[in-house]
Amino acid sequence: MTSPAAAPKMVHARAPGKINVFLKVGALLEDGYHDVATAYQAVSLGEDVRAYPADDFSVSFGGSIDTSNLATDGSNLAIKAATLLAHKAGYRAGVHLEIEKHVPIAGGMGGGSADAAATLLACDALWGTDLSREELLELATQLGSDVPFAFTGGTAIGTGRGDQLSPALAKGQFQWVLAFADFGMSTPEVYRELDRHRDRHSQDIFPAPTQPQVDANVLQALRAGDPRMLADALYNDLQAPALHLEPQLASVIELGEENGALAGLISGSGPTVAFLAADLDGALELQIALSAAQLTVVRATGPVHGARLIS
Repeated sequence: MTSPAAAPKMVHARAPGKINVFLKVGALLEDGYHDVATAYQAVSLGEDVRAYPADDFSVSFGGSIDTSNLATDGSNLAIKAATLLAHKAGYRAGVHLEIEKHVPIAGGMGGGSADAAATLLACDALWGTDLSREELLELATQLGSDVPFAFTGGTAIGTGRGDQLSPALAKGQFQWVLAFADFGMSTPEVYRELDRHRDRHSQDIFPAPTQPQVDANVLQALRAGDPRMLADALYNDLQAPALHLEPQLASVIELGEENGALAGLISGSGPTVAFLAADLDGALELQIALSAAQLTVVRATGPVHGARLIS
């Protein structure tokens, strides 16, 4: 561990938001959870965490989105990440975290998970705890199902709760336009709605497998770096329940597809809608059209690196 005299005054880390380009949800298990099979892509819209030496644990927020309703106590995922690392390393002091948020809150893009992943990396460097990447990844797994991916980034297949990761080959860059809602959605509530949806339609749909798998077409499209092929393979089991809870999102998807998006998809549990564009020009045109319709939109590319230190 670094001696206090040699300790840095501040460490800056960044971690990416994610899009689930494919998400299949398994049957409801006895413990109340579901196994999933997902293809994650880390995108250039990310979170910045600055860690400062302190006697206790605290967090403050800034950035391009409204953070006024975010918890700043021990229930905050970034604080949980810092305390977990301190406990693991036997570190006795604390940290003050300044988080610059750009990923929508409760938006289905893993913003809180990105905060936690960046916090692990920043505190490890600030405190000189010198944990290996494997040890930090193990802590990430304890914090939530999307945290390990925010830590590793790139493109990956997630199974189990989404936290068992294997890297997926992805060629080139994909151009995304993200439409943010002015409300958040509760992930547990969207999953409950999925279970209700499946119960309601149990006569008409095949029962969900307990161990779902990612469609081979998705892997092929990512490997080929082909946006049109990927657009045909985009899929999200949580889209129907999210649209059932917030029907106005359907018109957002429609508007994007009418304005040149290859496809629109609810990201994760929503409500962010991710539009895949054919190329940069298509993404710029789509961004302008959706902005003109008074939507809050951001352009992003993927895949990008996972959590990393910014010198």
